[in-house]
Amino acid sequence: MKLRTSLKDVAKEAGVSTATVSRHLNGSLDLPDATRARIDAAVCKLQYHPNPHARRLSLGRSDSIALILPDIANPFFAKLAAAIEGAAEKHGSMVLLHATFNKRDREMAALRRAAQNQVDGVIFITNRAPEAQVARALNDFARAVILDEDVPDGKIPRVLCDNELGGVLAGQHLKAAGHRHVAYFGGGLDLHSTQMRLAGLRRGLAQDGTQSVEPTLFVGDHSPTSGRVLAETFLRDADQETAIFSGSDELTVGILEVFRARSIRVPEDFSLISFDDARSLHLFAPAITAVCQPVEQLGARAVEILFSDSWGQPGFKALTERLPVNLIERRSVSTPANNKKRTET
Repeated sequence: MKLRTSLKDVAKEAGVSTATVSRHLNGSLDLPDATRARIDAAVCKLQYHPNPHARRLSLGRSDSIALILPDIANPFFAKLAAAIEGAAEKHGSMVLLHATFNKRDREMAALRRAAQNQVDGVIFITNRAPEAQVARALNDFARAVILDEDVPDGKIPRVLCDNELGGVLAGQHLKAAGHRHVAYFGGGLDLHSTQMRLAGLRRGLAQDGTQSVEPTLFVGDHSPTSGRVLAETFLRDADQETAIFSGSDELTVGILEVFRARSIRVPEDFSLISFDDARSLHLFAPAITAVCQPVEQLGARAVEILFSDSWGQPGFKALTERLPVNLIERRSVSTPANNKKRTET
């Protein structure tokens, strides 16, 4: 038993070609009244319902975009996905979500699936330094945007936050509170964001021209698990550090878990600044000072670029936008402590 009537069935019933039926239904062909009547009668008789996906593809669009990101459970990426979904809706487009867990094979599989689905564009987010193979696959799309973390070999527009400014603001704030010896917890030295935040931190700590001390680095990945491991290493190996600049809220959560287990207090024993402010850091005890990323604006701007009319303009694919960040002062930074808690552990 045939469950679905095809365009070919309608064409046979009406005595015309499938192309004629298709163009009539799309409104792109002016036919004699008698021919139109035969096609309409065949559609009604056979109860033909056009496949909306196939129809959109025949018009050169899918009304969908692919969003490829590392982890939907991470509050930062969840907020970013929500912002992209809301912005895409304004363009009449649906978002096809692919979570890669920060693995190359899954990134490549997601890019292949996006190409197979003939999406109208791709927004690509990673939390690692991708191989050239990933960049080449991105470059093959007619429209694709790199968001949040840079992909060095990508020859497409990118939207990033101003990571260096975030480091400057954190460094200035810590230096103003009297801190000279600062630890930076980051997600990997091969990440563009880590390099920029570190460069900014150095600038902020040396802003008034006085001799600054090189930040101590503790790097892993942007996860609470990594935050816990790095915090344990910090407490074992660090020497004069009185403050921590954490490269993400996920790292911050792991740091605070270890500190609580060790009865180490913020800011009495160590001052702390987090980057992102995607979690409800104002509800922590104490409320955590943070460099705040403009998550909603990042997502909306990526969609705006994807649907821009400027793709044919020279140099458009070389576009790089860095959206400003700001520091939200709360209660996790104070003057340097004598760090007795660390020496007692």
